[in-house]
Parts: sequence; C-alpha cells; structure tokens
Amino acid sequence: MQDYKKFSVWNMAHELTVNIYKETSVFPRHEVYGLVSQLRRAVSSIPGNIAEGCGRYSQAEFAHFLNISLGSANETAYFLLLAKDLKYINDEKYLKLEKNIESIKAMLISLIKKVKNSK
Repeated sequence: MQDYKKFSVWNMAHELTVNIYKETSVFPRHEVYGLVSQLRRAVSSIPGNIAEGCGRYSQAEFAHFLNISLGSANETAYFLLLAKDLKYINDEKYLKLEKNIESIKAMLISLIKKVKNSK
C-alpha cells in the first residue's frame, strides 16, 4: 500500500477537482443534474481512483486503477470542451483547465508505464 498524497499526479488532480467544483458552482441552475454532475463526477474520479489504486496490494491492480483515472481524465477533457462550447466557461479558463488536464494525462501515462514495468 502506498500513500496517494505523495504522488504529484494525485495532487494536481485534486487541485483540478477543487477548481472545477468552484467553476461549476456558477453554471446555469438547469445544469445541476446534467453537465455539472457529470463533470464533477468525472474529475473527482481521477484522484479518487489513484487513491483507490494505492490501497491495493499489487502493482497490476494499481495500474488498473491508474487506467481508470486516465479514462476519467479524458472524460473530463470532453466535458470541459462542452462547457466551453456552451459558453459556461470562457476561452481563457478553458485553456487553463485544458492545460492542467493534459498535464495530468501525461503524468498518468508515465506512471502507468512505470508501474507496469516494475512488476
């Protein structure tokens, strides 16, 4: 078992989650059970699955949960694009959040490779 808080990617994903919760708090009320809910679920799944994987006993299980995090990161990237296209976030905020999610995805891919090679 590992301490998930020691992983840079977890810290970045947690920070992104907090930022997206703040950003979505001003989305239109009719999106509370739609885009807001989906975006928050997807983004919180990134650090959540890293944490869950750290609690597993094998590197294979850890890699599995990192892959789930990567899928959630891709899902988050799409929902951010949708929010921008619907004009719920401006281009400047979108570019900042997109840059963060792309960094997280790159870090996850690197960590997955490292974990798989350490078996």
